[in-house]
Amino acid sequence: MSNSVKDLFSAHADIYARFRPLYPKELYEFVLQYVAGRNSALDCGTGNGQCAGVLAEYFHEVRATDISEKQIANAVKKPNLHYAICEAEKTLFADNSFDLITCATAVHWFHFDEFFSEMKRIAKNNAVFACWAYSVLRFDQPRLNEIIDEFYWKKIHEYWDPERSHVDARYDTIPFPFEEISNPGFATLLDWDLETLEGYLNTWSAVQHYVKKNNINPVSDLMEKIRTEFDRDIQLNVTFPIFMRIGIIKK
Repeated sequence: MSNSVKDLFSAHADIYARFRPLYPKELYEFVLQYVAGRNSALDCGTGNGQCAGVLAEYFHEVRATDISEKQIANAVKKPNLHYAICEAEKTLFADNSFDLITCATAVHWFHFDEFFSEMKRIAKNNAVFACWAYSVLRFDQPRLNEIIDEFYWKKIHEYWDPERSHVDARYDTIPFPFEEISNPGFATLLDWDLETLEGYLNTWSAVQHYVKKNNINPVSDLMEKIRTEFDRDIQLNVTFPIFMRIGIIKK
């Protein structure tokens, strides 16, 4: 496996699987309306298989790839879902294999030219490619939004890998060599307690980088601050805004 490939999530694959939010049904329904066939789908950078597990409900066969063996060990298991440990840019799939290719909060880690060339090779003509990710989470308490924004932009932002800039730009900075389809954007709505919020924040790769460099977890101080300003038993109404790029692969 190439030394240039980043594996940022193996070390905390267990909490990633527990705390990463799912994507809404409306997102999948929007994507699937453009997919002509239901034989085969591929999810690249699958992580713990959140997206791949949903696709398995709609397709005869789903393949999912990731560079992290530990992530896949914690992934969703279904009889028609098959995992492969490999780089997204260098797969072993045959030409013209897939009706749909997805990347859920993953494409910003890839080498774009190589990746999109590989996707065009393994996709069927007129297959659909869709990639998406979510912006910083929002709450219905303005003060909590302020606290999270300060943590994200001031406390840990320098610890994100450079590829995170594509997420901040809502993927507008990613080249998209396919026939693009406009989309309305989506959102995941959740009810969380403070323990779940803390678990989710610890999945951020920037937090892990901070811990490695400074030998202290910044989430601990953040949560103590939150607990001093809010009831410890507060139930949080959480919104994850989701942005997407989707298009048709023409050959």
